[in-house]
Amino acid sequence: MAESTVPPAGPHRPQRSLLQVPALQRRPPERTKASTLDSRVHNRSLVLATLYHGGPKSRSEIARASGLTAPTISALVADLEEDGLVADIGPRQGARLGKPASLVRIEDDAVNLVVLDLSHNDRFSGAVLNLRGEAVERRDVPLGDALGAAAHALVLRLAAELIEAAPRRVLGIGVGSPGIIDDSGIIRLAAHLGWTDLPLAAELSACFGIPAYVGNDVNLAALGVLHFRGARTQNLMVISIEHGVGAGLVVGGERVEGEQFAAGEIGHVTVDEDGELCMCGRRGCLDLAIDAGHLSRRLAGADAERRPALRSAAGRALGTVLAPIISVLNLNEIVLTGPPELVDGEFLDAAREVVRARTLGPVHTSLDIRSLAGDTDLTLLGGACLVLAAELGVL
Repeated sequence: MAESTVPPAGPHRPQRSLLQVPALQRRPPERTKASTLDSRVHNRSLVLATLYHGGPKSRSEIARASGLTAPTISALVADLEEDGLVADIGPRQGARLGKPASLVRIEDDAVNLVVLDLSHNDRFSGAVLNLRGEAVERRDVPLGDALGAAAHALVLRLAAELIEAAPRRVLGIGVGSPGIIDDSGIIRLAAHLGWTDLPLAAELSACFGIPAYVGNDVNLAALGVLHFRGARTQNLMVISIEHGVGAGLVVGGERVEGEQFAAGEIGHVTVDEDGELCMCGRRGCLDLAIDAGHLSRRLAGADAERRPALRSAAGRALGTVLAPIISVLNLNEIVLTGPPELVDGEFLDAAREVVRARTLGPVHTSLDIRSLAGDTDLTLLGGACLVLAAELGVL
């Protein structure tokens, strides 16, 4: 979670800590009997996922890969062609014995996805994407001092502009927001935006008649890394330091949100018992040690020769917190995000060094700690993942 207790840009933002939020209860999934329609939706998703990840295939190849019968595949492909989601592109190139089979592929530009990133302190950002996460249009709206209803209105304005700009039918809306967000898309608390119990997913869906999905910004960044930034593992963590300190966790290819939807709130782990007083009421929190705002101010007040040591100290604080998490979960990839001038160099090197020193060889030898500092599209791509998973079942 990346809900900062650091005063963000703008002089009037409230500073309620996540530690003050009452515990939420995750609802157990309802058990329902599978219907014929459920089976058909599942089978459509199998076909789409096979083509999305495996590239163009013949109908017989789709049948073998999915385990469905040839008549079922023929019917499903015909329906998907009618919907415009797949296309028959003719026979595979190259000499083969017998009559070559026609190939079917996903039409990447058949529909669009509208995605929003609400995590920046000074603006809301959004984009229109195709099915591969490629941006067709981009829009920003300045946030200024907007809070509560005013900030909410800016979200609706940005979504409307993006939907209007989309050249194709919009399949769904995906939104990444700071704060605690439950599995129905209700923002339980986004303190610096002045939002409490905001049913944003339902409101976007009702306003535009399009399915909408909302998740925590750093959790979505982790999905963006998993599916669009060359992750080599299904077990990874993304650490953001740009607006507070938060972590997005993926285990077994699935994001981990926690029972109270607060997984990844590492910013208030104590790293210095005698340290500075944090706004949460405790001393020496990780947030104070590595958050971009705090770290930048310390660097600005230090002589040039002391700055590498300050960045290294911040990296060591992060490595100290990460080492037990990595060991418990046997994570293979850690991605750091934030301002490149802070993350890259001494900070990243020190975090790696501490993790290696504090974990067993079998754990850290397979671990890659890398930087995607400056990549501002991760949360947007994670929003696309929400839509692709819910509407097409391809992720």
